Amino acid sequence: MDYDQLRRDLIDYYGTGMTSGLSMAVIDLIDVQNASDVELEVLAERAGFDLTRYEDD
Repeated sequence: MDYDQLRRDLIDYYGTGMTSGLSMAVIDLIDVQNASDVELEVLAERAGFDLTRYEDD
């Protein structure tokens, strides 16, 4: 699993939400920045990400 790319994509996702006026996205953004690899997967699934895109070949 490419956790570095997943983390970057989640930061982009929640960062966009934050700049769009969704103040709760700040909390999610902080969670992403501090998350372990397993926690990243949970956050990504909650956000509707397709984790198969991040699987190693």
